[in-house]
Amino acid sequence: MRRITRALLAGAMALGLAATAAEAKTFYWISHGSPADPVWTYFLQGAEQWAKDTGNTVNTSFHNGDVAAHQEAVRAAIAAHADGIVTTSPDPGSLVGVATEANEADIPIINFNTPDPSASFDAYVGGDNVVFGASWAQYLVDNGLVKQGDFVWLPVEVPGATYGVQEEEGIKSVFEPLGITWEVTDATLDQAEVITRMSDYLTANRDKVKAIIGLGDLVTGSIKRVFDQVGVKPGEIPVLGWGNSLDTTQEVLNGYVNAAQWQDPQATSYVALSLAAMEAGGIPAGFNVITGALYDKDAAQIYDDILSGK
Repeated sequence: MRRITRALLAGAMALGLAATAAEAKTFYWISHGSPADPVWTYFLQGAEQWAKDTGNTVNTSFHNGDVAAHQEAVRAAIAAHADGIVTTSPDPGSLVGVATEANEADIPIINFNTPDPSASFDAYVGGDNVVFGASWAQYLVDNGLVKQGDFVWLPVEVPGATYGVQEEEGIKSVFEPLGITWEVTDATLDQAEVITRMSDYLTANRDKVKAIIGLGDLVTGSIKRVFDQVGVKPGEIPVLGWGNSLDTTQEVLNGYVNAAQWQDPQATSYVALSLAAMEAGGIPAGFNVITGALYDKDAAQIYDDILSGK
């Protein structure tokens, strides 16, 4: 998977660099995430590196799960006659209308990070959240970490957001037939509040929770702080989830998290903008780019080094 992703990235770099030989263009990079979320620092770095490498302008914005603000940002990009738009999907179906507006304006619009097949995006770059959710659940089952009748806790930053909804769909496909139950809880996008809410929940439900799946990078990256605060030892409760931050790579290396999902955040932004530039140049994408790898303690150092810039 990583070899494929890196090969695609090399091609995308060539496409993007070609823009330097032509007139610079303006692209919009729009995220449902929060700038306070560590993983979005890496997604943003990918966009900034692409702008630096190509000489194009990239206007970036974060919308903290605010669907109306996100929609307005896409419409503003259309009104500004953007050469291309790359955007996440804040909620399922939430960008159907604005994606159509971009199509009608002949502006390339590429979906990244959180897919939504119901919207008329030209292409998608990122992971398959349904597959990721199913793989987390299957990991717990295959390794004998949960069984019939067990309860699994699923904290998420934004309940109802596309990523969590799709991940839960995949988890449900594995757990429901086996009689394993679960609950999704709201952790918010504020780091301090995440730790407080997760600590309170775990304190109240310690005997009930047999495993945890973090449906976002902020919650998974907070596991060590929460366990240390509540008095849970590393490995005492199995944990799966996202792994696009140094917090989580360290948690995997130190036994707090069993396995975590890598999504190539920098490469995802870089490739999405490259596809938008390609379409702006008259070459339609016509394909999606799927990224990601599940890593455990044996491979965690690879991703820790990447996130450390080594």
